[in-house]
Amino acid sequence: MNFALVALLVIAALLVVNAFFTVEQQKIAIIERLGKFMRVAGPGLNIKIPFIEKVAGRVNLRIQQLNVEVDTKTSDNVFVHMTISIQYAAIPDHVFEAFYKLSDPGKQIQAYVFDVVRAQVPTITLDEVFEKKEQIALAVGKELSETMKEFGFSILKALVTDIDPDEKVKLAMNEINAATRLRVAANEKGEAEKILKVKQAEAEAESMRLQGEGLAKARQAIIQGLKDSVEDFRKAVPEATASSVMNLVLTTQYYDTLKEVGANNKSSVILMPGKAQDLTDHIREAVITGNMVTQSS
Repeated sequence: MNFALVALLVIAALLVVNAFFTVEQQKIAIIERLGKFMRVAGPGLNIKIPFIEKVAGRVNLRIQQLNVEVDTKTSDNVFVHMTISIQYAAIPDHVFEAFYKLSDPGKQIQAYVFDVVRAQVPTITLDEVFEKKEQIALAVGKELSETMKEFGFSILKALVTDIDPDEKVKLAMNEINAATRLRVAANEKGEAEKILKVKQAEAEAESMRLQGEGLAKARQAIIQGLKDSVEDFRKAVPEATASSVMNLVLTTQYYDTLKEVGANNKSSVILMPGKAQDLTDHIREAVITGNMVTQSS
């Protein structure tokens, strides 16, 4: 009696334990009865017929990511390594297809990625691979979405996350880029030096022009001053001739100049003509010549 009771209690416990089961959040359990699909069980506590029904498996409803490594060649014969990231998830209403139609969804997705990338990349150059990576990702996503939907999976996003050409090609590209930048820098430096020289030449020309104008005005002022001095002197001394007055004025200015030169402590030697008449003749000739140059300019 005691042995039979214990046996009944053990069997009852096994039945209870085998009848109840739990399913985690964001997962769906597949229930089979004697090897045949019967239903799906959602998250929480569930019940099944002990020893007749069983949990055949569970389908994850979370978004998953698969990174596919692809080696291919571009149209300009450059081998490139690409990483394509695929984000996918099982469709809750198509759990049967997701569980029974594909034994390994990751390998199936990988095969389609290989097919699309190796059909797209060989038709474009390496530079275009970088420029058109969004188009490649869209082509992969479109192909996968149409195909994987039949197997109960939705493709949320396809991304080209890495493009890695051969190491020798990368070195050559860096050298080309460096040479281009050096050439641009040299052109910019040459243009800057050219502008600087032009500005310096313009400044020198302007300086010479202003010096010429200043010299001309100075000569005009000297001539006008001499003229006024001669006229004033002739008014005061009517019997004096213009020549004698000019000689006197020039001699006076000359000695004034000597006085100023002598006042400068850096001056040491002064050259003078032998006679006063020679002095006045030299000064007069210099003034007349300067006046002619001023008028001609």
